Amino acid sequence: MNNDMNQDLQRYSANERSNHWGVALLFILAGLSGLALFHPALFWLSNLFGGGTWTRILHPFIGIAMFVLFALMSLRFAGRNRIKAHDRQWLSQWRKIINNREDGVPAVGKYNGGQKLLFWVLVLSMLILLVSGVVIWREYFSGLFGIEVIRLASVLHAFFAFVLISSIIVHIYAAIWVKGSVGAMLSGKVSSAWARKHHRLWYDEMRKKER
Repeated sequence: MNNDMNQDLQRYSANERSNHWGVALLFILAGLSGLALFHPALFWLSNLFGGGTWTRILHPFIGIAMFVLFALMSLRFAGRNRIKAHDRQWLSQWRKIINNREDGVPAVGKYNGGQKLLFWVLVLSMLILLVSGVVIWREYFSGLFGIEVIRLASVLHAFFAFVLISSIIVHIYAAIWVKGSVGAMLSGKVSSAWARKHHRLWYDEMRKKER
């Protein structure tokens, strides 16, 4: 067991990591350009993209690129993010988890209930942002829709952009809070001790594969 605990486990492949960081980069660009267009007080952000005109041109294309990369990442991770009974039990004990009292908290697989819930919130947000973004993309599609549909799409786009940004902030905070999570997405590996503590079912699964 001691030798096992000293060995690292492969958590993410190089393709998964590059996919993740590609989405992260495009998210930053889409967020900054979107905020520049959202309110006059934030219009100064358009200078990062060459001015207002270029910001309006680039934002939807950046959004589509982000959605495509996110869709590829979702297909990779969807199977591991199905919410199961032990995940619902894990979520019901969120107060214990926040207070760092994990006694009695059920073991989890590669992702815990919070990570899975966040995953599906991101999927929903991305889908609605894509559809609403197409509706309000005046250069190509807005002529196909009535003004009421465009107004509704504008509200939905702003709301789910807020949901997406808030969710990513939670994602970043949780990754920093659980020491070793950021390193896993940088190197692709985690220690056996980390896996055993935070994702016991996944740890057991990986050990069985090695036998």
